[in-house]
Amino acid sequence: MKRILKYLGILVLGIVVLIIIGLSFIGIRGIPSYEVEPISYNVNYSQEAFERGQALTMTLCAGCHLNGSRGTLSGQPMVDVPAEFGPVYAPNITQSAEHGIGDWTEGDIVRLLRTGIKRDGSYAPPWMAKLPHMPDQDMNALLVYLTSDALEVKADEFPDQPCEPSFLSKVLCNTVMKPFPMPNDVIAHPDVDDPIAHGRYLAVNMDCFPCHSPDFKTVDYLNPENTPGYFSGGNTPLDLEGKVRITMNPTPDMETGIGSWTKEEFVKAVKYGQKEGEPALRYPMQPYVHLTDSEVEAIYSYLMSIPAIDNITEREL
Repeated sequence: MKRILKYLGILVLGIVVLIIIGLSFIGIRGIPSYEVEPISYNVNYSQEAFERGQALTMTLCAGCHLNGSRGTLSGQPMVDVPAEFGPVYAPNITQSAEHGIGDWTEGDIVRLLRTGIKRDGSYAPPWMAKLPHMPDQDMNALLVYLTSDALEVKADEFPDQPCEPSFLSKVLCNTVMKPFPMPNDVIAHPDVDDPIAHGRYLAVNMDCFPCHSPDFKTVDYLNPENTPGYFSGGNTPLDLEGKVRITMNPTPDMETGIGSWTKEEFVKAVKYGQKEGEPALRYPMQPYVHLTDSEVEAIYSYLMSIPAIDNITEREL
């Protein structure tokens, strides 16, 4: 018996030592890098693509990258990222060759948006939104706008401030959070006449579900519906003063979700930030003014089609 306990103790000690070595390696290595292969991408320019790209950029990118004092997507502190991830700063994504993405190829931008791998091979941690499901048509529109001479993306020589990822961020990026694969097939845009399919596309690609699911660390970006507590709220982003703002539950639960909301009430809240008797939205969520009424209605249709989850969030307490 003593011999068994001795060997068991040696085994446990060995496991502990290996864990310590592994964690030390992660702490030293930091955010990992990956091999980069050139990607060939041809952008199809049109006025329609530019206008669509502008709406997508201002909806998806501006919330983090828009520097309000400069009026450009030259980056700013991301104060709404939970403190457990460390101080985070959105980088400059203007056409500056020195500080932004002015000398990036279209393929470099696509790789980052699809997979999370930057031009130099480094991995963009989980606070950077990835778009593995975005239809090719909208990806093209994003590139048209990001590489244009529009005011928000014109070259701005505003230097980046490096992020300071926490040990938790380093562990997550070396274990469970990995780059996504580049799509091998064409990703078609959903039928806009199918409100549920169109609404799902918007709710997933506008990055709604990570914030409105309970924990960023358990989000399944490749299979969104497999995310625990999908769209049930309860996540903990911060506001501009560093105060936790628990996200609301937008499932169709009648008591704690939006099951009793009308489509008109939902559009008024999401697009215009208005709700009877109280503000509809609070930072970090802001009115989605660049979405059309029909797009917000489609999101409502999709949310009303998913399973209702009884989850009381701070707004109801």
